[in-house]
Amino acid sequence: MVRVKPFAAIRPPKNLVTEVAAPPYDVLNSEEAREMAGEKSLLHITKPEIDFTPIAGEHEQRTYDKAVENFKAWKERGWLVREDKEKYYVYAQTMGKRTQYGIVLCAHTDDYANGIIKKHELTRKDKEDDRMVHVRIQNANIEPVFFAFKDNEELNAIIASTAAGKPEYKFTDENKFVHTFWVINDDAVNARITEIFTTQVDAFYVADGHHRTAAAARVGAEKKAQNPHHTGDEEYNFFMAVCFPQSQLAIIDYNRVVKDLAGLSEEAFLQALEKDFDVAVATKPRCGRPAKPYAPTGLHNFSMYLGDKWYTLTAKAGRYDDNDPIGVLDVTILSNLVLDKILGIKDLRTDKRIDFVGGIRGLGELSRRVDSGEMKVAFALYPVSMDQLIRIADTGNIMPPKTTWFEPKLRSGLAIHSLER
Repeated sequence: MVRVKPFAAIRPPKNLVTEVAAPPYDVLNSEEAREMAGEKSLLHITKPEIDFTPIAGEHEQRTYDKAVENFKAWKERGWLVREDKEKYYVYAQTMGKRTQYGIVLCAHTDDYANGIIKKHELTRKDKEDDRMVHVRIQNANIEPVFFAFKDNEELNAIIASTAAGKPEYKFTDENKFVHTFWVINDDAVNARITEIFTTQVDAFYVADGHHRTAAAARVGAEKKAQNPHHTGDEEYNFFMAVCFPQSQLAIIDYNRVVKDLAGLSEEAFLQALEKDFDVAVATKPRCGRPAKPYAPTGLHNFSMYLGDKWYTLTAKAGRYDDNDPIGVLDVTILSNLVLDKILGIKDLRTDKRIDFVGGIRGLGELSRRVDSGEMKVAFALYPVSMDQLIRIADTGNIMPPKTTWFEPKLRSGLAIHSLER
């Protein structure tokens, strides 16, 4: 079972939350962050390179030093204030008509080392190293990671009961997503949350934040090695996460655009596709208007934009293995039968001929990049399901690169976890 605890969050006063809260560090580049950041924005702590003119390098020592200086200043100025006792929190995100409710808590680093916190992506050491530096220098988890867990009726009821009360924060961000945050002040409810997780929830699944999770675990191991009296209960053994019931989460499609057809004409490329797919024109331009975007209708059905037309591609029977949790994924089918077999793209992580477009941008972004001449062909995929993600994590498998896209992103600055009690 998972090991969790409440924590005394460092968070902004209610009247300052919209000024302090910010998008995650990896959503904006430095120029975008500088343009967005107001005086009190957490971006001065998560992307402190913006405080230099010209903008400093993200990994320069002066940048790290500025992050520490700013975090200290935000606390001294009362823009971030620490709770007087340990608590759990409920955090809801609303995008359109869908709302997802999560519990903000501290997970244990040992659970990551022991495989109780399960991953579905590989991490890169350089990115782990960078996040590890940030945790170490601040002695805090400034931004949360995003976990899922299998639904638990009692936890769902606690979340619903909490969300029926008056929130501490509620605001709409620049993307029109609504963020709502409740504080659980009842000691008995907090104790019961701990009991339920530690006796009934057998695993957490990393949805977003693989590098931050790995970095937190490495900092915990580092501090453990430095402490001859280590017990496992020290605050540095824990890191901040927002944990959502599986049923409330939806994965958005993660699509592909490719620069060329590897020397093939459009006709030859379509003929090559017909060996493994049923191919048909889905929509084409009419009356001077561009073709209406076509979205995949289910697993193993793809949409493709080539020339000025949208095509439907359906993988033929026998071209994939339903019993293989990785082989059955549409990203694998597309990679094996199109990107590799026809276009010669072997490594999605390093090949410069391919790029990836999150489904939040819409299918129009795919046709735009092809129509502009920047790309030659685009593919839209049916989203991976939470059941598929959990099956892959439970079997110890790793998804191909750029498979899952979660939206909305967690807002940073609503809660910060200090590694010191």
